[in-house]
Amino acid sequence: MRAIFSILGLLVVVALVGFLAKKQLTDVSNIKVQPQDGAQVTMPQTTPGATPQQQSDQIGEQVKQSIEAAMQQQRPEVDDK
Repeated sequence: MRAIFSILGLLVVVALVGFLAKKQLTDVSNIKVQPQDGAQVTMPQTTPGATPQQQSDQIGEQVKQSIEAAMQQQRPEVDDK
């Protein structure tokens, strides 16, 4: 009799934990995140039909060009008065 109550109690606990976990996961998956203005990410363009090595080289070159362009921009002057 004691074993039956133990197993029954264990099943109730497992069902409760499963229910709460499912509820938590569905609440998290329904969160909508609004992108901020100016924070758009563009994917690098690659040549269709190129090998993975060629695509990797193209993406690497595009990233390098983007970094160089960002480094060429002038920083705003800060007034330290």
